[in-house]
Amino acid sequence: MNIVCLDMEGVLVPEIWIAFSQASGIPELKRTTRDEPDYNKLMNWRLGILKEHGLGLKEIQQTIATIDPLPGAKKFLDELRSMTQVIILSDTFEQFAKPLMEKLDWPTIFCNTLEVAPSGEITGFQMRCEQSKLTTVKALQSMGYETIAAGDSYNDLGMIQASKAGFLFKSTDKIKADHPELPAYEEFDELLAAIKAVLD
Repeated sequence: MNIVCLDMEGVLVPEIWIAFSQASGIPELKRTTRDEPDYNKLMNWRLGILKEHGLGLKEIQQTIATIDPLPGAKKFLDELRSMTQVIILSDTFEQFAKPLMEKLDWPTIFCNTLEVAPSGEITGFQMRCEQSKLTTVKALQSMGYETIAAGDSYNDLGMIQASKAGFLFKSTDKIKADHPELPAYEEFDELLAAIKAVLD
């Protein structure tokens, strides 16, 4: 029994924080998990910048409302879901993901949650579990599933390396150079063909 685990941002939809960086005119917010391996450090740094600029959940959600899935992502996901079970494993938050999941026809997503004050200020965040992507893949394997994983960032490497088959997708030159053992693809049809070859 196979199950495919996909990252969300950078793989199926554009990076939310990069879009918000452009919308808010705050270049520092362009930093993502492609640049910073320590997710807690990255998020605490982001929350500090939001506080400094008086920005909260509402402003980020306004930007998210303008984001569409990457070209070809929905077709890829639809075709993949017709072949096998798919779970999106993301370090994003429920409050960010919902409108994007609607545009992708409601695939299953496991993600985290934000702590939001009545004023709309994001005061903190709750991670679903430690090393959430790797932990989830190991849990699925303990239930009898063989996992196939794809992602683009440092926080995807654990689930990719722990899976029966793992792929980098639309990743950075540095991550690809550091992990030449991992097949790397740029186009959805290439990734679909690689996953299909593992499933067959």
